[in-house]
Amino acid sequence: MVIGVPKEIKNNENRVALTPAGAFELTKRNHTVYVQSTAGEGSGFADAEYVEAGAKILPTIEDVYGIAEMIIKVKEPIASEYNLIKEDQLVFTYFHFASYEPLTEAMIKSKAICLAYETVENPDRSLPLLVPMSEVAGRMAVQQGAKYLEKPVKGRGVLLGGVPGVAPGRVLILGGGIVGTQSAKMAAGLGAEVTIMDISLNRLRQLADIMPANVKTIYSNEYNIRKAIKDHDLIVGAVLIPGAKAPNLITKEMLKEMRPGTVVVDVAVDQGGCIETCKPTTHEDPTYIVDDVVHYCVANMPGAVPYTSTIALTNATLPYAIKLAEQGWKKACSADETLKKGLNVIKGDVVYKGVADAFGLELKDVEDYLN
Repeated sequence: MVIGVPKEIKNNENRVALTPAGAFELTKRNHTVYVQSTAGEGSGFADAEYVEAGAKILPTIEDVYGIAEMIIKVKEPIASEYNLIKEDQLVFTYFHFASYEPLTEAMIKSKAICLAYETVENPDRSLPLLVPMSEVAGRMAVQQGAKYLEKPVKGRGVLLGGVPGVAPGRVLILGGGIVGTQSAKMAAGLGAEVTIMDISLNRLRQLADIMPANVKTIYSNEYNIRKAIKDHDLIVGAVLIPGAKAPNLITKEMLKEMRPGTVVVDVAVDQGGCIETCKPTTHEDPTYIVDDVVHYCVANMPGAVPYTSTIALTNATLPYAIKLAEQGWKKACSADETLKKGLNVIKGDVVYKGVADAFGLELKDVEDYLN
């Protein structure tokens, strides 16, 4: 198969979809890998490393899209890429369709095969291609939140870990999944007082068993959230419904209950956000303030640590990319239920329920395309 790796062009997105090691694994299986010139530089990988791994370098993004049967990316295509995507081309990347209708419409129009990392789902409902970036984002949420609690950037002026004689800061985490767990580990490690909320009692029991003493678990409901936001310094939105829009757990009206300088970090912003006042921001301009509450809503948080993120992502995606390259998308998805769930849009039809529900579109049966 001919595989293309374009350079990411979203604001401050320094990751690349494939490391030289990943390119080597594909080329040694006799697949052809084309990488856009300088695509890996932001992650610390030079063109020469890809060439050494057996890949070929192309000068422009148009060249890569024009020749590839399968495009491997990190982030969803942006408007300038829409017309580059060809009919029947397989695009393997994070799409987050349910949060952005223009992208969904463009991919329907393209008649490409859109296989989304974020909806590839194991039988136990875990999301193997979302996990590595969720781990990075969860850890970064506390790292960034701690920074924006500083007074010069309009935070409350709280040091999360406190010091002897001064109480530590308080961190509220909405959601006990991968992002929430990693956020809790980071915040607890800094010495903060941490509260994790979730609607799964089984998950809360697990977290209560594995977390240190400065982490407590509370069942998530509106009453408990309203109570907690009044005295927590940093709030991390870590709720995910695979392939669907995140629920608004904190409304605009609830911001008035928070203390001035409270920081909210909405990791779910890619899926519409679980805090009503959140809107996607960039690393270039990461925060804004509503009702004296600092909002950090960068939609590609792991892009700030691209060396770590790129290696972690390739570790997870490469086995699936190899399956797709070896078997083609139809055979690979027919044989692998986990991979099949990544199919969101096929040749102009929506085949993933969360996307169809988000925009009131007709849902087609994915099996019609695999038989």
